[in-house]
Amino acid sequence: MNKKLGIFLIVLFLLLCIILIVKLEEGREQQPAPTQLIHTSSPYSTSTETPIPTMEPTSSPTPTQEATPEPRLPEGFVYVKDVIPYVHLDIRYYTENNFIGSRIDGYKAPVAILTVEAAEALKKACEIFYEKGYIVTIYDAYRPQKAVEHFVRWAEDESDTRMKHIYYPNLNKSYLIGNFISPKSGHSRGSTVDLSLLDLEGNEVDMGGYFDLFDSLSYYENSKITDAQRENRKLLREVMVECGFVPSNGEWWHFRLDNEPYTDTYFDFDVE
Repeated sequence: MNKKLGIFLIVLFLLLCIILIVKLEEGREQQPAPTQLIHTSSPYSTSTETPIPTMEPTSSPTPTQEATPEPRLPEGFVYVKDVIPYVHLDIRYYTENNFIGSRIDGYKAPVAILTVEAAEALKKACEIFYEKGYIVTIYDAYRPQKAVEHFVRWAEDESDTRMKHIYYPNLNKSYLIGNFISPKSGHSRGSTVDLSLLDLEGNEVDMGGYFDLFDSLSYYENSKITDAQRENRKLLREVMVECGFVPSNGEWWHFRLDNEPYTDTYFDFDVE
């Protein structure tokens, strides 16, 4: 009798052990996987939308007909990224981070468009900058005429001063028309680009002022900027001029292709 009781107790103990092991395994399976850490940064950072590009080729699957939409550009125009994959885009007029504070008419995608000639000239400049340790970041390129008209309407509305403290802190809005904003823009001819430089880690190069600041600080020659800032502006200008662009004395970031193909045509197709 005692022998049978001992066997029974041993079997019962083994069963309890098996049940305990099964429960532990089920508990492990039900535990959620560790959450992936997602890093975020300021929405106005130059590197939040896309990673800092490099000139090294990357592999990608062969595009299919469904994945490649039909081009919407007029003949003679190209997407800058198709010509210069390693350029960085920070298209401000597609966002609210601009002097108006809202997306601008005609900007339906954060892409940069230029004439073929301007894109090829810019590619040469980008190669030179890269050799020197910099990447070009583009704020604006081709600009539809409807966007220019949006600028003018906004400038004529003196009640809207949402972005004054950032983009024109020292000026009355009425001063902008004719001085910083005009009814026609060389950007609409397709061979003008607004740009600056980043280092290879994605940090903005200090130019002593920022894009679309309506102030004398944006003039290429300014006594208020430091020697280092002056040298950075000089580097930007010298390389762009070497590659066939004409600089602006009033906006250090603004460059027009010298031999632009459309000298009298102001286009109005959307940026998309």
